[in-house]
Amino acid sequence: MRCPPVHCRHLGERVATKHRWSLAVDPAEREALPPYAADCPNARITYDPAV
Repeated sequence: MRCPPVHCRHLGERVATKHRWSLAVDPAEREALPPYAADCPNARITYDPAV
């Protein structure tokens, strides 16, 4: 599976939002995301923790 750059950006923003707000990841999401993330090896996830 090859993800276009826009999908990598969306995936990164989704993960950053989950981290920023300490949101849970359900089992289906945890299973579905890694194959997409594998197509984005150069993606960097940065976020500022919510206060």
